Amino acid sequence: MDTALWILAGTVAAAFLITGLVKLFVPHATLVAKPASAWTTDFTSTQVKLIGLVEVLGAIGLVVPPLVGTAEVLVPLAAAGLMLTMLGAFGTHLRRRDPRSAMVPPLVLGSLAAIVAIGRAWISPF
Repeated sequence: MDTALWILAGTVAAAFLITGLVKLFVPHATLVAKPASAWTTDFTSTQVKLIGLVEVLGAIGLVVPPLVGTAEVLVPLAAAGLMLTMLGAFGTHLRRRDPRSAMVPPLVLGSLAAIVAIGRAWISPF
């Protein structure tokens, strides 16, 4: 179970790291122009960058603490935080009445983050 949770946490961390870095470093105008990130029209540039920062920090929190052998309790907390972030993303897509296909990534990533949170908190903690 430990290996499966490591693989899952690594996959979730990679996805959040990539999407977070995009939000941090791609200009707001470029994000607004892309159909896949049309939701950014509802947020300021600063808000989008803060969302990206949360995603990057969450990704780091999923893998770094156990790798350095300290504060492993941060792993389920980071996973829970990422799950809540995806709950907010899902809510944003619902509010905007976006197509269902836009709701799939937050549902999948949020569910996977929830599995990591539960797995590391109760099933196979460090």
